[in-house]
Amino acid sequence: MTPVCRVGLFLISLLFETVCQAQTSPALPRPSARQLAWQPLETTAFLHFTVNTYTDKEWGDGTESPSIFNPTKLDARQWIKALKDAGFKMAIITAKHHDGFCLWPSKMTEHSVKNSPWKNGKGDVVREVADACREFGLKFGVYLSPWDRHEPRYGTASYNDYYKSQLRELLTNYGPISEVWFDGAKGENAKDMTYDFAGYWALVRELQPNAVMFSDAGPDVRWVGNEAGNAGETCWSTINTEGLAPGKADSKYLNRGDATGKQWVPAETDVSIRPGWFYHAAEDAKVRSGKNLVSLYYQSVGRNSLLLLNVPPNRDGLFSEPDIASLREFRSILDETFKTNLVAKQPKLTDKQLNTFLTVSANQPLIIELGSEKSFDRMSIQENIATGQRVASGRVEYWNGTDWQPLQTFTTVGYKRLLRFPEVKSSKLRLFITNANGPVQLAEVGVFKASARE
Repeated sequence: MTPVCRVGLFLISLLFETVCQAQTSPALPRPSARQLAWQPLETTAFLHFTVNTYTDKEWGDGTESPSIFNPTKLDARQWIKALKDAGFKMAIITAKHHDGFCLWPSKMTEHSVKNSPWKNGKGDVVREVADACREFGLKFGVYLSPWDRHEPRYGTASYNDYYKSQLRELLTNYGPISEVWFDGAKGENAKDMTYDFAGYWALVRELQPNAVMFSDAGPDVRWVGNEAGNAGETCWSTINTEGLAPGKADSKYLNRGDATGKQWVPAETDVSIRPGWFYHAAEDAKVRSGKNLVSLYYQSVGRNSLLLLNVPPNRDGLFSEPDIASLREFRSILDETFKTNLVAKQPKLTDKQLNTFLTVSANQPLIIELGSEKSFDRMSIQENIATGQRVASGRVEYWNGTDWQPLQTFTTVGYKRLLRFPEVKSSKLRLFITNANGPVQLAEVGVFKASARE
């Protein structure tokens, strides 16, 4: 065979391979390795703690004296153990809130724990939380508010250097960090300040390359658009970030995402276990019940988001008993509900591995066998999100012994879609993907009977 013929055959082969790939693998946005590791955490915790805990405020004004910060019984191990027992996989501490008070002995300011009476100024809340997370096997994250109502440099270009120096302290002194939270909130009367977010994000990528970063519109994780614990009934992990910035985004757009979005920026659903974000004794009787937290789980994790639940330590530096009891009930209910998958074992759909899947085309029925007639009222569906998010809508039917009956319709799936419906009895179900942007890689299907306490 002549060299020209060999080249011609090679080009034909390459063209055929390219065409096949184009037909079977649509170019969809996909998660990065760090995003792919973040999503299955499902439930993570916020720890809002600062001088506000002692002033009964939600937003401090920066004039608070460090002398008021004195959590004499502080026990970060108690916090993290309670979270571990409740199934939480990460804890994020408010290292600095809007008041500018630092929970670590920052070299950049005197407005920190080093000038408080707690441990005679030798304490470091950030270190205690980081150490407790390592001990109990939780991932660790930090919140560092860009808005700083105490620091005189705020509102000048030099503040960006100040902020990056504080960020560097947190990113280099406390071991692996899995999430860095950049809050875009600030008061209407705050000084004008242009934040160097590109510089902040570059520093995180340099020092903690495995950490996801949160702000209103990413770069890695976006705000869900409310603080009520509700991801959108339709919730895409993709958005278009052009024109969006921390503090500048359409909350409705963030809540539902965008089916045609070019960037993979999944939603994080942040909500507090109490009416406020910081501890207030008057709210001890207003802690969300375990049952209520379970409902939040369905409305966040069950809608392709992640639940970030705030549990604020009290003035002693402890989780209060009502909060712990609620967390305990929350996990107990979930464990009861999802303990037993009623689906007859199917190697690619019940192995709890997202990278094993069945490829399902739109309107191709998938029969889900239960083995025998069983009672159920919950269903779980998951995609292999490593290759993107495809399901736009679908429906489920159940066999009543004679014919197929409608059970429930749904929209997006993504990492996980949880369905709740009145109890039915059946030996099998039928799943249809009615609209999708390409062949669906269906990774997991579960059918369950809910705990009587739900």
